[in-house]
Amino acid sequence: MRAVVQRVSRASVAVEGKVKGSIGQGLVVLLGVDREDTHEDLQWLVNKIPQLRVFEDAEGKMNLDLLETGGDLVVVSQFTLYGNVRKGTRPSFNRSAAPDKAIPLYEQAVNLLKQRISRPVLTGEF
Repeated sequence: MRAVVQRVSRASVAVEGKVKGSIGQGLVVLLGVDREDTHEDLQWLVNKIPQLRVFEDAEGKMNLDLLETGGDLVVVSQFTLYGNVRKGTRPSFNRSAAPDKAIPLYEQAVNLLKQRISRPVLTGEF
């Protein structure tokens, strides 16, 4: 699995031009699933993301995590994280998991993150 994690002061998710939801301070996670990803990979990522200390404490040091700040979370499926452009100019996505594997892992990641942070998690559409 690959995840691009961005700390945000606010964010929203739009699907086909319609805003599906928005958050305040928190994290936006773009999540890509590899064709060889396992449940262990999923567990590692779900445990890691809420504990990333990327929020400032009272002294301005990045010392707080999502759980400590009560921040919000957005998770968006992003198969393009496995795009390979080593040959030619057209990306190859042959490392990306097929939807029949990727969708269940993505949904499981979202559900486990909801449990982990004890709050709703905003999502995009697969």
